[in-house]
Amino acid sequence: MLRFFIAVFEVFMSRLRIVVDQLSDWRSFYPSDDVITAEEYLAQDTDIPAPMKATHVINLCSELDYLGTGYYVSLLAQARGQRVQPSVETLSQMSRHDLLALELDGLQRWMAVLERQGSVPGDELVLRLFFGHSDVPSLAILGRRLFEHLPCPLMEVTLSRHNGRWQLTGLQPLPFSALPQAEEERFASALNNHSRQIWRTPAARRRYRFDLAILIDPEEAMPPSNKGALKAFIRAGRKIGIDVSLITRHDEGRLAEFDGLFIRETTRIDHHTYRMARRAEHEGLVVIDDPTSILRCTNKVYLHAMLRDRHVPAPGGHLLSRHDAGLAALAETLSYPQVLKIPDGAFSRGISKVRSPAELLEQAEGLFKDSALLLLQEWMPTDYDWRVGILDDKVLFVSRYYMARGHWQIYDHSKGKTKSGGFDTLAPEDAPPQVLKVALKAARLIGRGLYGVDLKQSGERVVVIEVNDNPNLDAGIEDVVAGKTLYDTVMQVFLARMSARRA
Repeated sequence: MLRFFIAVFEVFMSRLRIVVDQLSDWRSFYPSDDVITAEEYLAQDTDIPAPMKATHVINLCSELDYLGTGYYVSLLAQARGQRVQPSVETLSQMSRHDLLALELDGLQRWMAVLERQGSVPGDELVLRLFFGHSDVPSLAILGRRLFEHLPCPLMEVTLSRHNGRWQLTGLQPLPFSALPQAEEERFASALNNHSRQIWRTPAARRRYRFDLAILIDPEEAMPPSNKGALKAFIRAGRKIGIDVSLITRHDEGRLAEFDGLFIRETTRIDHHTYRMARRAEHEGLVVIDDPTSILRCTNKVYLHAMLRDRHVPAPGGHLLSRHDAGLAALAETLSYPQVLKIPDGAFSRGISKVRSPAELLEQAEGLFKDSALLLLQEWMPTDYDWRVGILDDKVLFVSRYYMARGHWQIYDHSKGKTKSGGFDTLAPEDAPPQVLKVALKAARLIGRGLYGVDLKQSGERVVVIEVNDNPNLDAGIEDVVAGKTLYDTVMQVFLARMSARRA
């Protein structure tokens, strides 16, 4: 067994991190500094020399469900620019049967091997795939195809026979701690083989038609675009030959009719907006907000780690772990007030100002019930926040959003009825150059989609608060300076991208 791991570690040395729940889980495997615990990895300082920084992470942890400890290992690996398996996208797909159906479309022909073989007893077969390697030789191709679609190091696959046909009825990630000792040799061999290969992602299918769907929720209280803006998008699109239609979540089955999807509904990961973005991308549509941008922007922990790793100025902060016994001691060392944030809050929700160590510990205890990590940041009081709208790496608009009267945030939800402060919109050339420079640098880390970068400015200091994947584009607010040009610009980007796909 040792020869497998010696080969692995000679190839990767310090460039690989294998993350487990406890070092004792590694049992009799070859000892190495490349194997660390989830707690050590989450607390790891990202300011380390590039030659010593890991480029690949294999996440073998438990708690891989949304906001669990294993989930955060994959999330922070991606934020740190490391290639991780499983990725957060893979974990999200495996948790949703509808997304699985999309990803696994076309694999039925490999299931026919079981039908032709006819020698599998019973009507159910459970496989354990290690980096796609199956212990059933006749299903080797099926295992590889599953791993290409869903690159998860350890998977348990359930196949069931209905009316004489075999179907995939279950698929879940496995933590390394669940691996029995009898299977360690097979796992070691699979890891050795995998470590020598290039990690690839399958190419998406493409469809080409010049029809654009705008996803909205007519009942949403605070949508990203008001009715006036939606009408302006429709006019701008049709003017250049794009037929624009408004759709809702109930039109998910129609996505294949379009060749572009523009999401104008507040996005979340565990939500139909992310599911529809994934489905649209799978169908080959041009998508804004694309699912990768949604994933990266909707979690403040991811943004905090990413901004720090790429040296983008941001408020000083700490990632708090529910497993950290030193939280009480840390609380006593801080100056107050501090700002405590849940990972996926929006519109000033899930954000609180804590004024003492006791208040921090009390609020964190309640929030840890829903998330393994929280974000604690320094409080920077300002009269307004900058919002720089960026599309395709170009500034689209610049606005200032003022704090709600008598409140420390833009939105005040404290009295049952949401109140917000005022705004003004400036020409980009009238905004401070440093604000634009920092905003563009932050947006480039996310992608080339549509982003709203929120920043605070205190004297000469400019810091990024967060990056939003579906910033507000409202008639009468963000378009005050640009007018209809704002809507024309968005539609021109869709047109260029759809044309490129047709070519």
